[in-house]
Amino acid sequence: MRDWQPILGLPLWAWLFVLPSAFALVCLWFGPLMERLLTPVWRILDAVYVASGALAAVFMVSILLLIVAQMASRWMGLTFPGGTEFAGYAMAGTSFFALAYALTRGAHIRVSVFLNLTSFSRLWLDAFAMLIAAITATYFARYAIKTNFVSEMLNDRTQGLDQVPTHVLTLVSMFGTWPWNWVELWSGSSAQMVYTPVWLPQIVMSLGTVLLAVAVWDNLFRLLATRKSAIVQEAVE
Repeated sequence: MRDWQPILGLPLWAWLFVLPSAFALVCLWFGPLMERLLTPVWRILDAVYVASGALAAVFMVSILLLIVAQMASRWMGLTFPGGTEFAGYAMAGTSFFALAYALTRGAHIRVSVFLNLTSFSRLWLDAFAMLIAAITATYFARYAIKTNFVSEMLNDRTQGLDQVPTHVLTLVSMFGTWPWNWVELWSGSSAQMVYTPVWLPQIVMSLGTVLLAVAVWDNLFRLLATRKSAIVQEAVE
C-alpha cells in the first residue's frame, strides 16, 4: 500500500478504511440523528442495488442469447468468432453486478448460529463481521481497479478470437479522461475491429466490486444507526 499516493492531503488508505470506520463510529454514537440524515441516501442506494441486480439479469440473458447464436451459426454453417469469449464476459457481468444486490437480499451465505443467541451478540457480532467484510471488499475493489490500469498500461489483449470496434473503446475511454481531451480521443478512433483489450471486460469486475464494497459499508452504517440489520430476507433452501 506504500504506492498509494495522497489525495487531498490524505493517503488513499485513509479515505478507503479510516474515514469509513470513523463514520461508522459516528453512526453508532448518534444513531437516531444519522438515521434521519441518511434515510434519503439509503433510498438512492437501494435503487442502485436494484439496478445492479437488473443489469446482472441482463447479462444473464445475454449469455443465453450468445449460446443460441452460436448454435444457430453452427446449424447454418457459419462462424461466430469470439462467441465463447463474449459469453464469458457476460458471465463475469452477471456474477459481479449481482454481488451488491444479492447481499441486500440475504442471498450471501451468512453463518447466523451465534447471531441468534442474544440481542447483544446479534448486534455486535454482526457489526464486527460486517466491518471485516467491508475492509476485505474495499481492498478487493481497490486492486480490481488497479488491475484495469495495469492491463491498459501493458496493452494486454484477449487470447481468443473476439474483436470489438475501436468506437466502443473510445466511448468507454471517455469516462476515464477529461472532457477537453475527448476531441483528440475521437480523432484517433475508427470503425476498425481490434482484438478486445483485457481492461474492457475487467471494468465489469471493478464496478461490481466497488458496488459490493459500498453495499457492505452501507449495511454496516445502517446496522449501527438503527441497531438492526438491513438484511432481512435470508436465502433458505
